[in-house]
Amino acid sequence: MSHPTNDPRNETGPRAEPSATTPAEGAPGAEGTPPGSVPRTDGRTGTGSRAGSGGAVPPAEQAGAPSAADFATQYAARSGVRRNDAGQIDVLSSIGGVQGLAESIAPGLVFTVLFTITRDLTVSLVAALAVSAVFTLVRLVSRTPLTQAVAGLVGVAFCAFVAQRTGNAEDFFLPGFFINGAYIIAMAASVVFRWPFAGLLFGFIRNEGIEWRKDPARVRAYGTATWIIVSVLALRLVVQVPLYLAGNITALGSSRVAMGLPLYALGIWLAWLVSRPRTVRGDADAARPGP
Repeated sequence: MSHPTNDPRNETGPRAEPSATTPAEGAPGAEGTPPGSVPRTDGRTGTGSRAGSGGAVPPAEQAGAPSAADFATQYAARSGVRRNDAGQIDVLSSIGGVQGLAESIAPGLVFTVLFTITRDLTVSLVAALAVSAVFTLVRLVSRTPLTQAVAGLVGVAFCAFVAQRTGNAEDFFLPGFFINGAYIIAMAASVVFRWPFAGLLFGFIRNEGIEWRKDPARVRAYGTATWIIVSVLALRLVVQVPLYLAGNITALGSSRVAMGLPLYALGIWLAWLVSRPRTVRGDADAARPGP
């Protein structure tokens, strides 16, 4: 369940010039323009090239109805995924940077440590909420995007509400299981319907747009990449649900920290590698310097 420069270069084609927008953390750029967008031939903005841009505009677009490409463009912009100067995925900035990592880990870690020491549920919940609120305040004062911090604060508040209502400390981690399950179902469905999650995540920063859907090999590659991310989410449940049922707060909290954003970042990185476009031999030979 923070960001340096977005370098939307194509691994298999020419580089797209970014627009003068400020990347937000998993949110659209300033004034609603997606980060890393380039002008499109129909006057709107997008994060990659579209096939048939010189052809007729579909009736749905003439009427102003959002197309599948528009939806995918907005999703890619909101995902926060970035590339570094070498053209590879910037894993750290894609998860919100050091600050985003701290915002993800600290509340659960504070709750686990305090409850292990004091066995006082209320004190531990208040401390976790206070830590999350401080991160939000820091972003507010520094005028950096609030999306990630506010989402974290709302999540921690809901977890605290559930635990306080039931009186069981382990229930602080219960909502996370349902969120993981929902993501697993959604991502599995995306593969079944040939809109694999990884394709939406990576397609536009590779300047493939949604054209990869016309290539069965690319659909399979993005499907495999999506299953890698699903495996990460499923692994969390396999490890953490038994600890929850056993009421082992210390082990459950520790595994939540270790298998949270850091493990997800590893899954994203592996998915990126697996879904790399194939190098065409003719293009590779043409790129070599002559004798």
